[in-house]
Order: sequence, then C-alpha cells, then structure tokens
Amino acid sequence: MPGGPGAGCMKEDEDTTGTYWRLATVPVIWGGTFIAGRVLALALPATVGALLRFVAASLALLVATLWFEGRLPRLNRRQLAATLALGATGVFAYNLLFLGALTLLPASRTSLIVALNPVVTIMLSAWLFGERITRVRGLGILLALAGVWIVVSRGDPLGSLAGAIGRGEIMMFGAICSWAAYTLIGRGVLRGLTPLAATTYASLFGSVMLALVALPALLRLDGGALSPAVIASVLYLGLLGTGVAFVWYYRAVARLGPSRTVIFNNLVPVFGATFGVTLLGEPLLPSMVVGGVLAVAGVMLVSRG
Repeated sequence: MPGGPGAGCMKEDEDTTGTYWRLATVPVIWGGTFIAGRVLALALPATVGALLRFVAASLALLVATLWFEGRLPRLNRRQLAATLALGATGVFAYNLLFLGALTLLPASRTSLIVALNPVVTIMLSAWLFGERITRVRGLGILLALAGVWIVVSRGDPLGSLAGAIGRGEIMMFGAICSWAAYTLIGRGVLRGLTPLAATTYASLFGSVMLALVALPALLRLDGGALSPAVIASVLYLGLLGTGVAFVWYYRAVARLGPSRTVIFNNLVPVFGATFGVTLLGEPLLPSMVVGGVLAVAGVMLVSRG
C-alpha cells in the first residue's frame, strides 16, 4: 500500500542500491581518465590540455553546486587562502604533472603508479600531524611501495635506480605528492564549506592559474590539433571525470560514509591498466600484473587500517 509502513524502508533501500551502483561506476570513469589524458597529452601541450579540461570541469562543477546547494557560498579570508592553495596543488600542479607524465609513459603504467596516492597521503599526514600508523597500515604501505616499485622497475627491483626512474616517473610522483598536499590542505581549513563548493572554487582558481601559463601555447595552437578525439577527451575529463564522478562520489560519502566509499578507489588502477591494454593496445608486462596486484592489495590494507 503506498505510504504504508514498509514504503519508507523500500525507498531507502532503493536509494542505497542506486548509490552503490553509481559509486561502482566512479572508478570505471576515473580509470578512463588515464586513456583520455593520454590522448590529450599526445595531441596538445600539457598546459593547454589541462586548461581545456578544467574549463569544462569548472562549468560542470558550477552547475552541480548551483543544482545541489543553490549557490556558491561567500569565502572568508581563511577559506579564500585555502581554496587558492587547493587550486594550486590539486588542479594546477597535479594536472600539469599528470598530463606531462602521460606524454612519456603508457596510460596503463601511469595508472598503476598512481596507486601510491593514499600511501603518500598517509605518510605525509603521519609526518606533519603525528598520526599513528597502525601495523595493518604499515604492512599495506610496504606492500604498495613494493608493488609500484616492481611496476616502475619493469620487474627488476634490484636493478639500477637511474635506469628505472625517468622523467615521466618523476613527474607522476610529483603529481601524487601534489594530490596528497591537496587532500591534506582540505582536511582542516575549509570549515563551513561543503566538499562540492570547495572543489568548485579550487577548479575555478586552478583554471585561472592554468590560463596564465597556457596563454603562449594557446596563441600558437593549430586549430587542426582539436580533433574529434581530443574534444571527446576534454569533455570526458572535464564533464565525466571531474563533474559527474565527483558529484556521485561526494553523494556516496554523504550517504554511506567515507570508510565504505574510499574502498572503491582501489579499483581505479585496475580499470586504468585494463583500459590502457585493451583500448590503446599497450603491452601488458608480467611485472605490471605482479606489481599491480601487490599495490592494490597494499592500498586495500591501508584503507582497512
């Protein structure tokens, strides 16, 4: 009977099921960002590619903020400084380094390296804020580091350090550190701002920073470089990879809690590597399989810890 005692429970179950389905789609979308990023990085300068991505992302996030929250809140001085820092680290630095790495490395390899994101964040948090690392998390950190090192060294972990780490790997490590800084900055200084509003401001500020450095390359850009594949990649990264995926993830955090939601992030390297092999024809090395399994297992232990 409509409106009967069980109607509210059924509606809540349906909403929760829908939340899980959308959340399960998020790592698929984020795995695809490595493919779109690789296409973009090979066709455009990193500054231009990052700018185009975040022009689209800023529009998507602005619409989402107005739709879900009604308006963008006014910022006080502390929030202004914090969101400027978020834009500088998570938008400006991360995306320049991310796309720069993808010009030099296959998408599948890059996606496995990014498994270090939560590990670096936790290690920085322990160093800066004195947070205790439990035994479970410590084991997870060691496993993830070992797995990524196997991927980076191409299965020769005892080989030459100089031969294993090139400019692409260094740029990707820099991107990971930028994202860890972005995460930690947003941790305690954004009181009074929702994650969606904070990310929208960060995207807007980061886009302005990217525009300043991209202007010379943008003026020299040949219109022929904006092929259908490049335009599709920009829209995918901006609208799906940033706008839709973030809104779904943010709503899942609100409904399911961060501890349940964050587990799904462990699937991003898996989908990124799979898409790189299947869609771009990149080679699947045994070291990528072994290292990827260890890295994902380590990150899962870190999340559980």
